[in-house]
Amino acid sequence: MDKLSLKIKAEFENIDKVFNELPSHTKLPYLSILELAGVAALLHNFYNGIENILKQVFISKKIIIPENKTWHKELLEKAVDNKILSEESKIQLGEYLAFRHFFSHAYAIDLYSEKMESLVKNSKQVYQIFKEEMSKFI
Repeated sequence: MDKLSLKIKAEFENIDKVFNELPSHTKLPYLSILELAGVAALLHNFYNGIENILKQVFISKKIIIPENKTWHKELLEKAVDNKILSEESKIQLGEYLAFRHFFSHAYAIDLYSEKMESLVKNSKQVYQIFKEEMSKFI
């Protein structure tokens, strides 16, 4: 297995661990603020893992990783432009990017279960599609 495949596999293993801890979306309304903050951190970790994989693919394909203040968004756009991700994946992952940005700049008391439910509910499907698209690099 080459270096890129090993790095991607390690990120997948970490994301899988995140999913082992992520509660069902149906439990979110019953969680405390502290517990919701934990769920938010797990969603944040999930998206960071996605970005880590994309950056490794960019490095392997000698694609310049954006370094400006909008680099997170540009990473997804460049992944589509370079046929690493589908447009649909970009749209779906964009929701997690937006949440990542919110979580990084908000107070935990501003977390609401109803705003996180669809992210938690759809996360495994979004991840599965992403894994299928990354399989060409493993």
